[in-house]
Amino acid sequence: MVDVVVDARGLRCPLPVIRLAGAARVAAPGTVVVVLSTDAAAEPDIAAWCRMRSAELVDQEWTADETGAFLRSSVRV
Repeated sequence: MVDVVVDARGLRCPLPVIRLAGAARVAAPGTVVVVLSTDAAAEPDIAAWCRMRSAELVDQEWTADETGAFLRSSVRV
């Protein structure tokens, strides 16, 4: 289940994490935020943000669509 999608494709570090933090700030506890990012640095950055914020990193996977490859990170805040 996805509650919020943050499309950070095309944005470079640290913007994907900043966008995640902004979405998490206004989300109710238990909300699943999915971050889409093309920046490889987002993978370890989002994992680190989850550890620092006690959020649950549900899943991270690289995938692709007609626009190209991107990271899909699911975070429960």
